[in-house]
Amino acid sequence: MLKRTALAILGSALIMSTAVAADIQGAGSTAAAPVYRVWSTGYAAATGTRLNYAAVGSGEGIRRIREGQVDFGASDVPLSPQEASKSGLVCVPAVVTAAVPVINLPSVPKGQLKLTGDLLAKIFLGKVDSWDAPEIRAVNPGLALPNLKIHPVVRADGSGTTYHFSAYLSEVSAEWKSTYGTKSAFSWPAGYTGAKGSGEVVKAVQSNRGAIGYVDYNYVLDEGLNPVQLRNADGNFVSATVGGFRDAVVHSNWNRKGDFTASLVNQAGADAWPITMGTFVVVPAVSRAGERTLEAMKFVTWGYLHGDQLAREAKFVPLPGQVQANAYRELARVTDASGKAIGLQSMASPAGKAQ
Repeated sequence: MLKRTALAILGSALIMSTAVAADIQGAGSTAAAPVYRVWSTGYAAATGTRLNYAAVGSGEGIRRIREGQVDFGASDVPLSPQEASKSGLVCVPAVVTAAVPVINLPSVPKGQLKLTGDLLAKIFLGKVDSWDAPEIRAVNPGLALPNLKIHPVVRADGSGTTYHFSAYLSEVSAEWKSTYGTKSAFSWPAGYTGAKGSGEVVKAVQSNRGAIGYVDYNYVLDEGLNPVQLRNADGNFVSATVGGFRDAVVHSNWNRKGDFTASLVNQAGADAWPITMGTFVVVPAVSRAGERTLEAMKFVTWGYLHGDQLAREAKFVPLPGQVQANAYRELARVTDASGKAIGLQSMASPAGKAQ
C-alpha cells in the first residue's frame, strides 16, 4: 500500500515537472505584459501550454534571449537588421501600443493639461520647472495651474518606453536631440526620480505632487492616472486612445510599406497619438534549444491568427496585414542547430486543442 502511494506521488510529481518544463518562458517589455497575459490565457485554453512571462524591461529581455535564459525576449525597441544579424536573432512585431506622459496635479482635471512636444522636451531638460510657467499657461488658457515645482519621474532601467519617448522628443526638439538624442537609458540630472519599470514610475508619480512621468498606455487605464494631451503632427491636441494609435500606424511606413523597423512617433493623422510604438518578439535565428523555440513561435503564430480581438481587449492595436505577412517571412528563417526549419513548422502546425 505504501509502495503504491509512493509510486502515485512520484508519478504526480513527474507529471507536474513535465507540465512546468513545457511552459513557455518569456521576458522583457513591461508595456507588452498585458497583451501577453491575455494571449497566454487564450493559448492555454486552446493548447494546455502556459506562458510564464517576466516583465523585466526591454533591455533585460534582450539580454536573457541572447544568453538563452528564455524561449523568447520581448522588446519595445526593434533590432535593426544589422544588429539582429550580428546577434544571431530574429525580431518581429507583436502589437502596437504607446507611451503617455502622466501628471500628479490634483487641481487639474484628468486629461485636461495640454503640452506641445517642444514644451515637454523643455520640462524634461529642466528648462521649464514650474507648473504655472508662462509657456504652460500659454497653451492652457483658463486652466488653473498651481505654483508648484515640476518633479520629473524617469526610467532608471533600460526601457523601450524611454527609447520611444526620447525618439519623439528628438523629432520635435533640436535641443533635446543634441543634448540627449534617442536611447533606451540615460544618466538623468540630479533631482529627477528614477524608477525601474512602468509600475514603479506609476508609484513615484502618485506619491509626489507636481510629478510628471511617462508610462505605457495600459497603466494609464489600470491605475486611473492623469494623462496629458499632446499636440500632434497635424497640429491637433489629442488624448491617448487606441484609435489614435491606429491612426498613427495607418499613416506610417508600417502600413504603407510593411516596414516594421520604421518609427511610429510623430506621424501624420488628425487623431494620431504622437508617441505610438510597437512591441516586438525576439527569438534566435539558429536555436540550440529547437523544441523550446518552436513552442515560443507557435505561441506567437497563434497570437497572430487568433489574438487580434484579444489584443483589442488588452487595449493594443493588432498588426496591419502587410506587417503581419512580413513578420511571418522573418519567422520562417528560424532553424534549429541541425538546420530544420522550425519557423516554417510553427506556421504549418497551428495550435489547436491539446491532445
